[in-house]
Amino acid sequence: MVTPYYQDDHVTLYHGDCLELADYWLDADVLVTDPPYGVRMKSRPGDGGKAKQQVHILDVIAGDIDTNARDAALTAWGGARPAIVFGAWKVQRPAGVRSLLIWNKEGAYSGPLNAAFFTNHEEIYVIGEGWRKSSPPLRSVITTTEHRSVAAAKAGHPTPKPIGLMETLLDRCPPGVIADPFAGSGSTLAAAKNSGRKAVGVELEERYCEIIAKRLSQEVLDLGAIA
Repeated sequence: MVTPYYQDDHVTLYHGDCLELADYWLDADVLVTDPPYGVRMKSRPGDGGKAKQQVHILDVIAGDIDTNARDAALTAWGGARPAIVFGAWKVQRPAGVRSLLIWNKEGAYSGPLNAAFFTNHEEIYVIGEGWRKSSPPLRSVITTTEHRSVAAAKAGHPTPKPIGLMETLLDRCPPGVIADPFAGSGSTLAAAKNSGRKAVGVELEERYCEIIAKRLSQEVLDLGAIA
């Protein structure tokens, strides 16, 4: 029996490798996660270098050298079960994708000073069935207006997701417990708590577990609004 790193009425967080702790999250009903997928993400200087200073030159994400961690977790989860997974066009998509959403980061930093194009979106993969329907349906492009460097500084993590974005995605999820085996800054867990849903998360790096526990033990704040 592993003692939770943090626990309240809605959220349970474990510190460790999600594959070694699979018994604690595989019983959940819906997977919603932003795994490492091989883009070697680093905090980058932007806005005159302020972004890099604000996030204190955070290191690369653990395991972010390939898609192995992502693919192993999805294999353990099972391809027919409902899952929402973040990714990037530069990396091969996971198997079983049924729908593709685009997170348009309107508040992203300005990018390279001398370049032909600048990418300010991420892909979101929808796998499995059972998603909540509506008329009209949710549009495939979801825009947030957060300033990414400011959000990273507040969250203490180089790739935080806006809680508003995560709440929008959770609103489409089938009922039941949410699992996030790559909890990161804890936005999925915070959004679940805001939505009154049960959630279980696993995070490999203890420094991020500390951030998640602090966020969840305080009033949860949104790091970015949906446009």
